[in-house]
Amino acid sequence: MKTFTKLSLLFLSFAFIVSCGNADDDVFFGLNTGDGLGKGKPVDDCLGLGEGELVLSIQEQFTTLPGKVSILFKVSDSDGLPVSGLVADQFTIYEQGINDACFNTISTSESAARISSNSQVFNNNALLVLDLSNSVLSSSLAELKDASISFVNNVMPTTQEDSFKMAIYWFDGENELHLLNELTSSKEELTNAITSITEDISNDPSTDLYGAVIKSTDKASELLAASTQGDKIGAASVVIFTDGTDQAARFTQAAAQQKVDEANPNISFFTIGLGTEIDTQVLSDLGKTASVFATNKEELETTFNDISIQVRERANSFYLFEYCSPKRGGENNLAISVKTVSRSGAVQTKFDATGFTGGCE
Repeated sequence: MKTFTKLSLLFLSFAFIVSCGNADDDVFFGLNTGDGLGKGKPVDDCLGLGEGELVLSIQEQFTTLPGKVSILFKVSDSDGLPVSGLVADQFTIYEQGINDACFNTISTSESAARISSNSQVFNNNALLVLDLSNSVLSSSLAELKDASISFVNNVMPTTQEDSFKMAIYWFDGENELHLLNELTSSKEELTNAITSITEDISNDPSTDLYGAVIKSTDKASELLAASTQGDKIGAASVVIFTDGTDQAARFTQAAAQQKVDEANPNISFFTIGLGTEIDTQVLSDLGKTASVFATNKEELETTFNDISIQVRERANSFYLFEYCSPKRGGENNLAISVKTVSRSGAVQTKFDATGFTGGCE
């Protein structure tokens, strides 16, 4: 397990530290690019925890002298859906040293386990990309504006945080991804930008959908690179709305799909389709994280809300666990289990306590 000294650079909005660390792979925000339990493994049979319905995916883990163990992990269900809102007393942490036949529950009096906010250690950026071609502007602009404002209100944290930001772009038939509002953590700024959209905003009635996908992926990649400098961990989401198919024929479907498929795994892709002229298969493929479709404009706000819930839940399903280990040397096993009213899950990892001493806070 490698040593990190920059704990404040490691987590996401609304995560926390608990008296155990564990994880499993399936991440919305894809922080771990492997499969299964991420950097963890199944727990030892001696614990008798068995198979669980929850997956804990370890994204990163590190130790800090004089004796701190920290683990960043994500919790999801067996279908890959994120699980947010868990609290410290739903987790149990176990250690196994060289003299232990099995794991022992960590003593809360000796481990100084705690829960803390992750907003200062994880950066998340979201891009809302709106189709403002002629068909939208002439028939469903009011509904799109209401739905977009609802999306912003649902996704952005209640209290403004620099760790969670959103930018809004739009496209029509031009070979350009137009900026409506730059990256910001202000709900008010985003809402005002959406309100300012008028029917005469576009000069090209066509739809460059594939170009918008390619360009927004590039934007997300740039933002992700900028937000993860200095050993920070970050994620990005691209949410694209359209009411039709690509009409500009400037880029191919294959090129757009390749751009999405080859993007950094820390970028998630969502698509929202409206009406009967969309190609649901194409949008489902491009929105590889999730896609939703509205039959008519009256359903538009509901579909935007469906996606906003997924974006928010994934952001809040990351947890940061930190404790002061009583171990004072060698390689030790660590297991984390979580239990709700109806579901449970667990994961196992190891850490090196060489050089550990007292004085950890």
